[in-house]
Amino acid sequence: MIVCIADLLSADEVARLRDGLAQAEFVPGETTAGWHAKLVKQNQQAAKQEAVEPLKALVRQALARNALFQAIACPRIVHSLLFSRYGEGMSYGRHTDNALMGGANFYRSDVSFTVFLSEPEEYDGGELVIEGADSEQPYKLAAGSAIVYPSTTLHRVESVVKGDRTVCVGWVQSLVRDAARREILFDLETVKRTMFAQTGKTPEFDLLTKATANLLRRWAE
Repeated sequence: MIVCIADLLSADEVARLRDGLAQAEFVPGETTAGWHAKLVKQNQQAAKQEAVEPLKALVRQALARNALFQAIACPRIVHSLLFSRYGEGMSYGRHTDNALMGGANFYRSDVSFTVFLSEPEEYDGGELVIEGADSEQPYKLAAGSAIVYPSTTLHRVESVVKGDRTVCVGWVQSLVRDAARREILFDLETVKRTMFAQTGKTPEFDLLTKATANLLRRWAE
């Protein structure tokens, strides 16, 4: 399940992140790539430094308050946030994300996300391309928007032809490991909210709430 979230960040939050990153030190991105992904990763990322931590906290707060993200990801922990920058000629070739991240913490990557911090018109190229079984789809969203997708997918970032592409990327260890089960719970939550908006708290709504809660009890870990 791939979902785009418009306006995850406010315009003020995007401005604060961009201003903060303008003061940050950036280093070659291959320092955090797996041994084979290093071969195709050509970007820069903000170095680990105290000044970057408040920027990561801002993104985490936005994710925590967003009901759509919470319903999609069922997050147990949001981890390994990185701020990445792609200048002209930079790209990230076809790869899949590491299954485990966070060093000795061994956080599982179930769900990946990209939060766009540059407007689409500020750069040419640089699309995030996510592959399916028999197709692929490019994504280039407005600043402040996010895309959420399974970490199991093959994906790439096309070469930036002109301008700069800046994003925040991160991962989720979900309470529900299986992507198909997360999608079922998301569909049920969507129906619950629609039903409540239309008819309020009815006996049918209560039964649906019970079923959803019991499935989460069965599947959460």
